[in-house]
Amino acid sequence: MFQSILIPVDGSEHALRAVDAGVELAGRLRARVYGLHVVPPLPAISYVAELIQSRDSYSDLAKERAQSYLDEISKRAAAAGVPCETEFVFDLRPYVAIVATAAKHHCDLIVMASRGHQGIERVLLGSVAHKVMISCDVPVLVCH
Repeated sequence: MFQSILIPVDGSEHALRAVDAGVELAGRLRARVYGLHVVPPLPAISYVAELIQSRDSYSDLAKERAQSYLDEISKRAAAAGVPCETEFVFDLRPYVAIVATAAKHHCDLIVMASRGHQGIERVLLGSVAHKVMISCDVPVLVCH
């Protein structure tokens, strides 16, 4: 059925539950998983001096954090005997990066978490999972 499952993570407990669901499903289907973390680019800073000083430290910290999230996916996949690859990308719009990564790696399923925004918060913020679902042709399994 599914051979390549994309699992985007943001470091939250919700995302880790989705990792577990995606890895378990991959194990049952003898599929592989592809872990992704989308790092937001450095926010706009008013002063050039701050930008120059903080760009390296922001990037380094963001890369370290991203790698720790991806290492967790790799660890859980290895424990289940599931082949796993990971990467992080910088993008202001996580849903665009998720859809692009699914296409790039020929993933045929995306398993991801939803933060469960309700009411006006959902209207104002939107949902990354919802945006992914309406932006790609790949099935999306949303874990709460």
